[in-house]
Amino acid sequence: MRTALLAIGVIIGLTRFAAGFTVEEETVFPSAGVEQQRIAILSTTDTAVLKPLIEAYQSRNPDIAVHYTVASSQEVFAAIQSERLAFDLVISSAMDLQMKLANDGFAAPYRSAATEALPRWARWQDRLFAFAQENVVLIASNEGLEGLGLPQTRRDLIEMLRDNPNRFRGRIGTYDPSLSGAGYLFATQDARQSDSFWRLAEVMGSLAPRLYISSNDMITDLKQGTLVLAYNVLGSYAGPRLAGDGDTSVVELEDHTLTLLRTGLVPTTAETPELGGAFLDFLLGAEGRRLLRDAAGLPPIDETALSSGPHLRPMRLDPGLLVFLDAIKRRAFLDEWSAALQQN
Repeated sequence: MRTALLAIGVIIGLTRFAAGFTVEEETVFPSAGVEQQRIAILSTTDTAVLKPLIEAYQSRNPDIAVHYTVASSQEVFAAIQSERLAFDLVISSAMDLQMKLANDGFAAPYRSAATEALPRWARWQDRLFAFAQENVVLIASNEGLEGLGLPQTRRDLIEMLRDNPNRFRGRIGTYDPSLSGAGYLFATQDARQSDSFWRLAEVMGSLAPRLYISSNDMITDLKQGTLVLAYNVLGSYAGPRLAGDGDTSVVELEDHTLTLLRTGLVPTTAETPELGGAFLDFLLGAEGRRLLRDAAGLPPIDETALSSGPHLRPMRLDPGLLVFLDAIKRRAFLDEWSAALQQN
């Protein structure tokens, strides 16, 4: 019966949110009892990742159905900013786009004991809240690197690519920042951290890199042998998928490793904002933190973990994230990126 209800729920959901933005996944988790309320969540996080948390939330709240919609970070932003759709909670890995929504008045204020317990760097003006911290890593095929060793810094990586062009030509992957919101965020934050980013971009550009819009696709191509290296991959995806695979390595580069904050906000268009806030509280609570870590593979907010890694560079929730969203700065950055890569 649950399967039948799920199919019906998806059809209902499609009509409720029919609009111009592109949906990647759409699932309704029916209530276990007599349905009284429904929470609508819009997210960049794959359904399979958060499914254990959704089901645990429903075990506590059996009369609440969860309508979970997945889209790219750019589409998530557009659904709220341009189309003003009535989702109750918005979850995204693109911190800059989330900050813009909050800064521009599209996030409703929300405060609870759970949000107040967050470190100051993990929340902004009671409108934007981080619930997971994820390192952005380099992944490598050990077989593909045979005889070269793993690079530990960007300088090591640049030298290795320059010295072995035939080995790496067409076999390096990274995000396409013109198509991926998260990829654009990583690239701009990399550039802010060090000039070595542009040297690396130029070297990769001379080797016909493959460009992607998701970490999962890069991981798949590395596992299948299409890639030898993939740069700026979400460690929360790479860790679980490459665990136990002796032919692959995950590297946190020692010169700096960006740490992404996955965030949630309650939009001003929410039909049931109290449910959006309640689900956010669940993510931040003890059971949610445990499930994020153990079932979803998303490290919860942990100041101790950050302080123990001097190479980690957490991207703070502040208006500094908006700098590269300015249309002129964005065009200039992407033009420089394209010029660096168009050398092969």
